[in-house]
Amino acid sequence: MGALLQDLKQGRPFASPEVEAYLNLVRTADFLTRDVSAVLKPQQLSEAQYNVLRILRGAGETGHTCSEIASRLVTRDPDVTRLLDKLEGRGWLTRTRAPVDRRVVTARITAAGLTVLKTLDRPVSDAVARLLAHVPAAKLRALIGLLELARTAPTVTTRALDRPRAGLHVGQRPPRVGRRRETA
Repeated sequence: MGALLQDLKQGRPFASPEVEAYLNLVRTADFLTRDVSAVLKPQQLSEAQYNVLRILRGAGETGHTCSEIASRLVTRDPDVTRLLDKLEGRGWLTRTRAPVDRRVVTARITAAGLTVLKTLDRPVSDAVARLLAHVPAAKLRALIGLLELARTAPTVTTRALDRPRAGLHVGQRPPRVGRRRETA
């Protein structure tokens, strides 16, 4: 019996190795993020907010637009504006509208935001190091390679569209479903 089966107190094996691998990834991500979240908690920061501050620190004085920040986040967050609102409310970033196109808003980290990051850099780094210290460097590199490989998989919708439906030939469209127009 695998370790995850025991952890989840599941008596039956997983439906497939893919399901077991996926559940192991989710369980491991949850385990690893707990310690980092605990380091961020005294500053009342979520991991996504911390990530935004780090992105903006890297952007320097030029800052980034909301869409650019969204594209750089480690974990997808559909409401980047909300993240920016909270950080701006705490004085850790500023936002300005572009004079030419007022729809474009650029966010920049403030001195206060840089100070918060400076106080968190070492504790976050130490927490991550503690969590993975028992894994040899060669295995960490192998793990990184496997995780990157897993992210190269085509999306589920792409796979479903590439697969021919039962009774159809590749390239043939299924019949339209819905009400037919009556002809008189």
